[in-house]
Amino acid sequence: MEREEFADFYAASFQRLVGQLHAMIGDQSEAQDAVQEAFVRAWARRGKIDRNGAPEAWVRVTAWRIAASRWRRARDGIRLGLLTARPESTAGPTPDRVAFSDALRKVPAEQRRALVLYHLCDLTVEQIAAETGVRAGTVKSRLARGRIALVPYLRETAAPVTE
Repeated sequence: MEREEFADFYAASFQRLVGQLHAMIGDQSEAQDAVQEAFVRAWARRGKIDRNGAPEAWVRVTAWRIAASRWRRARDGIRLGLLTARPESTAGPTPDRVAFSDALRKVPAEQRRALVLYHLCDLTVEQIAAETGVRAGTVKSRLARGRIALVPYLRETAAPVTE
């Protein structure tokens, strides 16, 4: 992938990938950092990354692994220096988006990841299985259980339906 192609790829997919990872891990700032780090790694491998070979999936998987690794290190007591102020430059999310994000945080991590990849990233069950390294049946199970787990949290905040 040439420099200009990579720049176009970055511009076209950065925000989408941050949104997807944010939905998976529940932390906007950490999602931005992990995706940025994944793009740095992709830049170093740009000669090997084929535009037709799903580079976005490669960056998403790499960002997920980076975020998981950071979480493990933080859990073990290693400070990452991410305690600086995080100014928000965009308008706040809608109440529905906040309710959905809060509900997603209450779902187990692997179910949440499957739900985000399926519903927000529009990946197929087979693509999710390949990306997460599990069987398609496991992905289907996580999706079904994740949807069931979301129901009580979304019902609490849903607006009444009027006819």
